[in-house]
Amino acid sequence: MQTVIDVQGLSKSYASGFQALKGVNLQVRQGEILALLGPNGAGKTTLISIVCGIVTASAGRVAVGGFDTVQDYRASRALIGLVPQELTTDAFETVWNTVSFSRGLFGKPKNHALIEQVLRDLSLWDKKDNMIMTLSGGMKRRVMIAKALSHEPRVLFLDEPTAGVDVNLRRDMWALVRRLQRSGVTIILTTHYIEEAQEMADRIGVIRQGELLLVEDKDELMRKLGKKQLTLSLPEPLGALPSGLLSLGLSLAEGGEALSFSYDAADASVDVPGLLQAVQDAGIRFSDIHTSQSSLEDIFVNLLEERA
Repeated sequence: MQTVIDVQGLSKSYASGFQALKGVNLQVRQGEILALLGPNGAGKTTLISIVCGIVTASAGRVAVGGFDTVQDYRASRALIGLVPQELTTDAFETVWNTVSFSRGLFGKPKNHALIEQVLRDLSLWDKKDNMIMTLSGGMKRRVMIAKALSHEPRVLFLDEPTAGVDVNLRRDMWALVRRLQRSGVTIILTTHYIEEAQEMADRIGVIRQGELLLVEDKDELMRKLGKKQLTLSLPEPLGALPSGLLSLGLSLAEGGEALSFSYDAADASVDVPGLLQAVQDAGIRFSDIHTSQSSLEDIFVNLLEERA
């Protein structure tokens, strides 16, 4: 798959000595949704700001669509739409004029039909003549997305796009994101809602203290780092486990009313049927079997703890 964003050796240090990014390498594929996860201050917004030409890197290079973001700034920036965390709009302007003006900033000709479609897609059409100052926070967030889409970018950055947005607005936004992806738009998002990354993203990147710890296909990441847990419910509480079962990795849980076994989901050598047979051979009856697997949030938290 073609690379649309190529980040090589990117670092950013400030005069105070704080190093926001440390030698980041990242390639983003055309048409994918990449979610960047990390705690506050990890460097997510700094990375986005450098790619978008808002912040100057201390070292390294970035290319968007083959255009160097420093040497070919106009060409690279024209390919990018950015929805920042902050709500920065002209409070005394109308929704229509604000979005139309953003398109004009990129030298694009007027296209009333396109602006109308963007506003309708974001449920803003009935607000087109309203001044920005009269809108709710969620509607202002939609206006920011409309502005970012007004010049038909091929790459869209969403920096915490659903922060402070209610459930209905969030659902509509992600429906729009899916439509944009189907049209070939590449989407990079940062989010604190890990369930959104798990639902929406094709790949996951994890940033901590300015370092990109990993970038993996979501399904592969969950396969490699996810843990499965097998729980056997017991009809009667058990005071202790036979030593043979302890050696197999089984443990008592829920006050002795269940047996628990955790294992690597990617480990093909784990013999669950054999484990169940061993429990039965030990004379222990169980009334129910339940399995669960680590969520992306579990993986994210464990990964940060391991790299701390």
